[in-house]
Amino acid sequence: MLDARVKFHADDVVAPVNRRLFGSFAEHMGRCVYTGIYEPGHPEADENGFRRDVLALVREMGVSMVRYPGGNFVSGYRWEDGVGPVEARPRRLDLAWRSTETNAFGLNEFMAWARVAEVEPMMAVNLGTRGIEEALDLLEYANHPSGTELSDRRVAHGVAEPHDIRVWCLGNEMDGPWQLGHRTAEEYGRIAAETARAMRQLDPDLELVACGSSGRGMATFGAWEATVLEHTYELVDFISAHAYYQRVGEDDASFLASSVDMARFIDDVTSTADHVGARLNSSKRIDISFDEWNVWYQRELEIPPGWPVAPPLSEDDYTVVDAVVVGSLLITLLGHADRVTAACQAQLVNTISPIRAEAGGPAWRQATFHPFAETARHARGRVLRPRITVPTMATERYGQVPVLDCVATHDADAGTVAVFAVNRSPDQPVTVRVDIAELSPAGEVDAVVLHDDDFTAANSADHPDRVRPRPLVAHLERGVLRVELPPASWGRAVVRRPGPRDG
Repeated sequence: MLDARVKFHADDVVAPVNRRLFGSFAEHMGRCVYTGIYEPGHPEADENGFRRDVLALVREMGVSMVRYPGGNFVSGYRWEDGVGPVEARPRRLDLAWRSTETNAFGLNEFMAWARVAEVEPMMAVNLGTRGIEEALDLLEYANHPSGTELSDRRVAHGVAEPHDIRVWCLGNEMDGPWQLGHRTAEEYGRIAAETARAMRQLDPDLELVACGSSGRGMATFGAWEATVLEHTYELVDFISAHAYYQRVGEDDASFLASSVDMARFIDDVTSTADHVGARLNSSKRIDISFDEWNVWYQRELEIPPGWPVAPPLSEDDYTVVDAVVVGSLLITLLGHADRVTAACQAQLVNTISPIRAEAGGPAWRQATFHPFAETARHARGRVLRPRITVPTMATERYGQVPVLDCVATHDADAGTVAVFAVNRSPDQPVTVRVDIAELSPAGEVDAVVLHDDDFTAANSADHPDRVRPRPLVAHLERGVLRVELPPASWGRAVVRRPGPRDG
């Protein structure tokens, strides 16, 4: 049995909890949109074709923001194809995923869905095969009230009020050779700056995201961010970061320590952005939009021949250990909430997703749904920085890493403390003693753990609750919370101050 000690001080604050950290991502990839969030004719479909069972799970999950429509898809997308009468919309070849796009679901459908789902939209523009003019046209169509050809076209399409989309991504992963319209950092920095400048002439109050590296392992990582920000620093609000993790072979220890890489990624991008800001003598600070992150088993995509419509792609059946890693990545995002002020788990439904939905059949929670939903539900107030005394463990990929990953949030008004922790050890339990005496010396404790002795345990349509949070024994005495986390587990404990009857 390993032993870990954690202490939280009320004044050791990272940042307020930003609800945008609990974002997701809906790309026209595989079955995320079609038979995922949108399936007319399904028994659970509403009058717009939106699946009510999926909507209920999105709300339960606590999703705050959804990025749309891509992803690689956006770099070849013509937004005009997805508006107007559905029967008149053209079918197009989607080169990103070698599929046929029917365009039955487009901008106005997404915005209608976002309102019903109660999520904020994050819209991406095509800077791969298109550019400034198309970005301006889309912005005018979406956000201008009326009185121009484009805004009146939206009104004629049945949307009288402007969508008022505030957050816009200037392309997607333009550093990647796989991307349609792939550019060098210099080329992308210039087109991103010119597009941002033009969009701000139309609407000065937009929040804009420049493309950062599509992975920390890219050969251009660091240099890409520096060059892009040299062009865009005063014009954008965020630089993006993307990261995916997977278990390689039998190396559970490295996989469970994936958040170490994410933390280094965030620190490196922050340092680069701050260096550029200092060199430019700017008082502005660039934040990070971590708008693609997840566990993703990136195998060779087996796309059926013939350019199919919405073929199943990357429909990973997530295990309990995958879910523990997702919980740890969420801990890292919270722990960097001072600089990561938006984040999107990729994706929402069916494709590398926490929610699965069968065409014509049921929807269910994958194992990875649970740490996201629990964190989104209970992280409130301010994020506190942990002071941890804990053993380390050896990993092949990251060297020696702390066995425990931990963060807490404190809502002083509500009188709650939420502690989120992961035991990274694949074979050793850990006793965790958390000193929260300054925050809540006494109170009611509610704790759960996500763990299974079978690391391959996963949920399915037949067994949708095989993996789920279960009660965790927790004791609070004199301000010290004590729990025992089994190997490879994620845990959450919420302490509520005593009510009047408790004295």
